[in-house]
Order: sequence, then structure tokens, then C-alpha cells
Amino acid sequence: MEKRNYYFDNAKFLLIFLVVFGHIIRSYIESDPIILSVYKTIYTFHMPAFILVSGFFAKGFYKKGYLSKLFKKLLIPYFLFQFIYTIFYYFLYNKSSFTINPFDPHWSLWFLISLFCWNVLLYLFVKVWKLGPLYGLALSFGIGILVGYIDFISNYLSLSRTFVFFPLFLLGFYLKKEHFDWVQTNKARLIGVSAFVLTLIGMYFIPEFSDKWLLGSKPYGELDDHSYYSPLARIAVYCLNIVMIFSFFTLVPKRQHFFTKWGTSTLYVYLLHGFIVRTFRESEVQNYFHTTESIILLLAVSLLLTVVLSTKLFTSITQPIIEVKWTKLKKLFNSLKERKRKKQYLQNHY
Repeated sequence: MEKRNYYFDNAKFLLIFLVVFGHIIRSYIESDPIILSVYKTIYTFHMPAFILVSGFFAKGFYKKGYLSKLFKKLLIPYFLFQFIYTIFYYFLYNKSSFTINPFDPHWSLWFLISLFCWNVLLYLFVKVWKLGPLYGLALSFGIGILVGYIDFISNYLSLSRTFVFFPLFLLGFYLKKEHFDWVQTNKARLIGVSAFVLTLIGMYFIPEFSDKWLLGSKPYGELDDHSYYSPLARIAVYCLNIVMIFSFFTLVPKRQHFFTKWGTSTLYVYLLHGFIVRTFRESEVQNYFHTTESIILLLAVSLLLTVVLSTKLFTSITQPIIEVKWTKLKKLFNSLKERKRKKQYLQNHY
């Protein structure tokens, strides 16, 4: 059996933690320039890095049954949680009507449908059209740039994000393990730290740079006035994404740590943290975090939430609705039964 790569588990845990943290501090970016700069810096790489890693692990896309497995893994949870979030929002926001729209992804659910579409596009680019890395990446980046001019392509079926972020997924597919070995050198780490510092400073001193450019969800018409500079702005964002992605990977530890095991449960955290974060945003509790110093406490809250949602107990209970499986729950019950049996044995014999 191939040894599990702890490096990527570590990366996924750190990224999902930053996803939670970014969503929690969203409430404060309009009132605090420091939190805004931290927020925008995180958004330059956390989802792009997730997308690149997803592409890196999509190398078995040509195997029989790959897309059908993805359908079960991604689209079934998507439709299920689209329905659950619709109910949740109905009560949370006291809506007057109850409407289910499966084609307009709620909040973070866009990633599931886009991930499925990226794999379909990968099949077309590599298997059907047989494009090499150079032509494939050139075409995908070109589509990502030009799609901004099509106003009706936005959040519907997550089409905007699908086309805008597909180049990063394709780039991840073409990368090899040796590329990640290079970013773990001391020289690369120095470059990575410098990039983080410069980006954070830049985001602070250029507040007019809209975070919406980093989301990839809007056409140019909703970002600016359809100027000739819009494609250049997207190209600049792509360059920033790539620099920050690899800067992040220079800082990811290679060895197994206490948090490594939680990197295997990112889907659970991604799908479930929204209920807590949305409730937090609508509660009076968020008013207690009103100073810049609160960012440290919010960091701790985000870490705690990420860990709790990643634990064996939580993933075992929620697996049936996320993976449509009962294996973790069965293992948990068997483990509890075994502990009970051993305890009974010790009481009877000692």
C-alpha cells in the first residue's frame, strides 16, 4: 500500500482552516482596514490552492467509473445540502417564501458543482481534444479571461467560477510531485514569506482593489465599467494567485503532525461550517469582536471550529448525509462496543 502523503493532508487542513477564518472575519472587513487586508490576502490563495490540489489528484480521471464516482461524491451532497441550506436560510432570515433553486448554489456550495465540471472539462481537454499542457493552459486561461465579458455567466450553476478557476485546476493536473519538492527548499520559503508580506502590505495600501476580483463569481460588468483594462486586471489576479499558491506551499510542513489526520476531513468542514458562521453573522455575538485585536480571538475560534468539525465523532455522525455511507458510524459503534467489552472483561477477572 502506498504511504499517505502527509504534506498534502497538512496543506488541506491549513487551507480549510483559512476558509473558515476568512468566512468568519467577513463581517468586519468594511470597518477595519487591517482585517480587510488580511481577508483579501487569504483570498488570493486559499481556494485557488484547494483547486490546484484537486487538479493534482485528478490524474486518474480516465479510469472507468471515475465520473460516476464523482457524481456520487460531489453532486449528491450538492443537491442534498442545497435543500438543507434552503430550509436553514428560510428560518434564519425569516423569509416569507420557501423556494428551492438547485441551479443557484448557496454560498460555499459552488465548489462542489464546479469541481465536478472541472473534471468534465479536464476529460475534454486531455482525453477528447488531446491538448498538451501548453495549449491546454493557454486555452483555459484565455477562456477564463474572456468569459468576464459574458454578463449572464455568473453564479448560475457556478459557471463563472468554473471557467475562471479551471486554469488553476488544469495547472494542478499537470504538476508533478517534483514541483512541490522544489517549493520546500529554504530559498523557496524565503521567497514565499516575502510574497506574503508584500501582498499583505499591498492590500493595506491599495484598499480600492475590490475583493470581488478574487472571488471569480462576477462578470466584468459587475466589477467595473467593462473597460479595456478588465482583462489585464484578471491576468494580474491570475499571476497573484499563482505566486501566492506556491508561497503557501513553501510553508506547509512535510512531516506528520497532530493536525495532519484532520486534513482528510476537509469536505465535512467545508459543508458544515456555514451553518455556524451564518448563525454567528446574524447573532449579537459578532458585536463583541469589534477591535483589530479581536482577529487573534477569531483566529482561535476558527481553529477550534475547524478541529471540532474534523473530529472522528463528528465525521462519523455526519458521514451518512455527506458521503451517503455508514462506514465511519459503524466503526465508531464497533469501537465503543469493543471498549465496553474490554471494560466488562477487566471487571470480571480483576
